[in-house]
This record gives sequence, C-alpha cells and structure tokens, in this order.
Amino acid sequence: MSSDDPVRVLDRDECREVLKGASVGRLATAVGGEPDIYPVNFYSDGSSILIRTAPGTKLLELTVHDTVAFECDGWTDDEAWSVIVHGTAKQLDHQAEIDEADKAPLRPWIPTLKYRYVRIDIESMSGRRFRREPEPERW
Repeated sequence: MSSDDPVRVLDRDECREVLKGASVGRLATAVGGEPDIYPVNFYSDGSSILIRTAPGTKLLELTVHDTVAFECDGWTDDEAWSVIVHGTAKQLDHQAEIDEADKAPLRPWIPTLKYRYVRIDIESMSGRRFRREPEPERW
C-alpha cells in the first residue's frame, strides 16, 4: 500500500487488536440457505469471540449450523476499520467453561436474562483500515 492509498489491509495481529478493542459486532449465520445477521455485544481475547444469548432463533441456528461469519467495525473522524472473522460457534455446556466465561467483561446491554454462552473459535480473519477523507473530484 502506498502512502496515498486510502485503504490498508490489516495483518492478523492488527485484526486481533481491533477485536480486543471492540464490543459490538454482527453475527452472520445461514440455515437452509437463508442468511441471518444479528447485532451482538461480545468480548474477544484475540483468538476467540464470546457472546451471551438467550434461547431463541439465534441460538437455534447456531446449533443447526455452527459455521459462522462475524464482523466488527468502528470509526473516528479520521479513519474507519472493519474485521471479518470466519469460525466455528459452540455453545458452552460444561460448567467449568461457563464459570470461566462468567469472568469475562461481558454483560447484556438490555435488562434480559442471557445465560447461554457461545464461543466462536476463529479459523480465519481479515481486516481493513480506511482513511476518511473527502471524496475526490470526479473530473
């Protein structure tokens, strides 16, 4: 990337840092050929993503088809970034896993009971950072 290029590809370590610094993303699933996207708050240690949820469509879809995509992004006045993850989602069932997940700084945003944890093990990820500037002249 040249210094004039407004888009820069992030390496794996930079993607991990973006994930670790973010708290809101979108979980994408597909069941029976029908895609769904869910906004979620999450916690990431850089190698996996942890979400809390309640019984319902999202959790059901994850038990039917565990391969997911996940995206988080953010921006300031000067730049924006996006990281996309592909991985395998698994509901945490063992008490030791749940106890460990309870220690993560992850709380529901709304006053609902969400005691089901899902961990996404990251298989691949890619990211971009974008310089935010005015649109160039067309002519």
